[in-house]
Amino acid sequence: MTAWLVLVVPLLIMFFALFMERVEARLRHVAVQENEVEEFLEQARPDEVRALYGHGIGRALELFRLRRRGGRAARLRPRRTRGNGS
Repeated sequence: MTAWLVLVVPLLIMFFALFMERVEARLRHVAVQENEVEEFLEQARPDEVRALYGHGIGRALELFRLRRRGGRAARLRPRRTRGNGS
């Protein structure tokens, strides 16, 4: 029984490490880069900061990239919801 554990445990660890490497590689392509966040924080406009607060970094960076490319960021601004006041 001990011999099986000696053989199986290292194999399980190796397969888990290979699996996690694949997961990390996929996440590396999807994740936001550090330099993008730094640039955003240095140059963000108020509507982009509102998008960061309300919708997260993905939406805020989308607006930021559109503005830098001269895109139609004004049409894609997040809408503010107002309370009824009652």
